[in-house]
Amino acid sequence: MKRHILLGSLLVVGVLSMAAAAYQQPPAPAGPRVLDILKLKDNLYVLTSSSPTPREAFSGGNVAVFITDGGVTLVDDKLAGWGQAVLDKVKGVTDKPITRIINTHTHGDHTGNNGFFGANVEIVAQENTKTNMEKMDAFKGDGARFLPAKTYKDKMTIGSGKDRIDLYYFGAAHTNGDAFVVFRNLRVMHSGDAFSGLGTPLMDTNNGGSGLAYPETLAKAAAGIKGVDTVIPGHSAVTTWQTFVDFGEFMKSFVGSVTASAKSGQTADAAVTAFVPAEKFKAYNITRARANVDVIYKELGK
Repeated sequence: MKRHILLGSLLVVGVLSMAAAAYQQPPAPAGPRVLDILKLKDNLYVLTSSSPTPREAFSGGNVAVFITDGGVTLVDDKLAGWGQAVLDKVKGVTDKPITRIINTHTHGDHTGNNGFFGANVEIVAQENTKTNMEKMDAFKGDGARFLPAKTYKDKMTIGSGKDRIDLYYFGAAHTNGDAFVVFRNLRVMHSGDAFSGLGTPLMDTNNGGSGLAYPETLAKAAAGIKGVDTVIPGHSAVTTWQTFVDFGEFMKSFVGSVTASAKSGQTADAAVTAFVPAEKFKAYNITRARANVDVIYKELGK
């Protein structure tokens, strides 16, 4: 698949803004809940983010469906209210039960159906993500049963052979608990919202996200993860490893430009104007640039 084909409409402004709203677990949408499913491999599928228009159609982040000998592992599980739609799609490709959920980070459009799938499903996340989830209303009281029971700090491997899943953590970016989930035998990675699509990302400082650390975290991921060809972003079309690497380069140039503007005494508005994306990044959506600059300036004490 050619890179220029993959770039078209990878990132939609509305998707990101509604994903931000989704952190507070909005009411379940009225009407039918329709999901698309994409087959990547014989035992790996993706439930994609629905169209952001109308608002009620937004289902949350991309869900990986990994079919193993012992059952189905989901990576993320969309907004609350979409659990049955997820289950129906899974049942359409396998009769195996869902036995594990990996949450890439804390946000409600990625963790919204932990409770729907029951307390007998193993839930896994990076340790900081569990801490962040404990602050959410959905996981207080009886909801605490659906917090991750298994956590890791830097790296953890689940399963073996063709069913092996490697979980990585390289530092703060979108949040301070962003997991990179690698299906080793399939050469596929789910990046969560550390790489949600092509453009300036959401930096959720309330959950430990960092603008200054973002490029370094992506660089560590690009250097530390080997043998991946295909990437499932948090909210965009399935793409290539090189596209993920390019996104890291974009973030390095963006944060570097903003940092230089701050050190030279420029205003936040001037820092936005001063950033001129390289030609290879002209298709990127930089609508969140002003919000990102505010985060970086605050981290720099400006």
